[in-house]
Amino acid sequence: MLRFLTAGESHGPSIATILDGMPAGLAVSSAMIDRDLLRRQQGYGSGGRMKIERDHASVTGGIMAGRTTGAPISMTVENLDHAKWRDRDIEPMTIPRPGHADLTGAIKYGYRELRLSLERASARETTMRVAVGAICRAFLLEFGIVIGGYTVSVGDVAVAPSGLVPVADYLDRFARAEESDVRCYDPTTSELMRTKIRAIMESKDTLGGIIEVVALHVPPGLGSHVQWDRKLSSRIAGAIMSIHAMKGVELGDGFLETRLPGTSVQDELDNVLGDLVTRSNHAGGLEGGISNGQPITARAALKPIATTLNPLDSVDLATGHPVKTQYERSDFCQVPRAVPIVEAMLCFVLADALIEKLGGDSIDEMKPRFAALRRARLDDLHMDAVPWRFDYLT
Repeated sequence: MLRFLTAGESHGPSIATILDGMPAGLAVSSAMIDRDLLRRQQGYGSGGRMKIERDHASVTGGIMAGRTTGAPISMTVENLDHAKWRDRDIEPMTIPRPGHADLTGAIKYGYRELRLSLERASARETTMRVAVGAICRAFLLEFGIVIGGYTVSVGDVAVAPSGLVPVADYLDRFARAEESDVRCYDPTTSELMRTKIRAIMESKDTLGGIIEVVALHVPPGLGSHVQWDRKLSSRIAGAIMSIHAMKGVELGDGFLETRLPGTSVQDELDNVLGDLVTRSNHAGGLEGGISNGQPITARAALKPIATTLNPLDSVDLATGHPVKTQYERSDFCQVPRAVPIVEAMLCFVLADALIEKLGGDSIDEMKPRFAALRRARLDDLHMDAVPWRFDYLT
């Protein structure tokens, strides 16, 4: 229902995106998009590129007089760093960096120059994902759905695990994380993370970590269990895994559950005045590939960026000789800056799933349908308790 493509290179004139399928009538402002673009540029451990760029999304189609028209939305962001590359000869790049797309891109496309891989594989591309996510976030807010995120670990420094988290506490976490330059909601852990990043910068190395993103007030019934590619869980995991340097995704308490017996990890139900309420949220708001009305929680594991000031062993593809890698400007720790990127991909998937569920071409058409959705209430589930048979037509 909703799709987007991005185009452009890290040091080209600009990067661009087209978002197709957004309904008409959604109020969108430049300030709304640029706010998330600025969040993507901020975070302790970022490299020198973020001191150069001042990202602003120019909307060239699909939004007129401040509202979406239903047509494809096109946006571009200028690369200010392009001015330094535009009129100069580029030194050949023939030494692949382990962990990057340098070598694999050359193998796939037959490049004679590794920078062709680097330019498109760069995380600069995520600028447009965040711009798309900002529009999807505005769409979800029309239906009361709120998405936020924060850093839960950097290296071996992590916030203490918690049990069932009330919605109000999640909102507090989102707000406090934005006040931290490592985007962690716990002040004590934030300082330890900052110390860890400072040490890695001094040692000329890089550091990864884990981000948690949460979607609040998602209605039950998004996604489906009937086909693998319609499961909301697989769509969320796939979208997050598509982000640069991502090496793992956990939904709910996924990995923890593998170490516990089944009776300890299921979310048992209670009937509270006709509402079906779970006592926990180990499933992370997803059961059978369908949203169940609880907060959707996902954790994203980012590896340390492969570009390091300390050189690594590689091979010069032009000579075949063993050599050391050459440094390309990059972050020391990208985790704080990646929080809005992971949020953006969750926004996109949930907006797509909600459009799929509701149908319609405009916000005004969708809102009555949203109000009429079935909820986790006994009154919405008409169980007649009458015996029946599998009478297939054979």
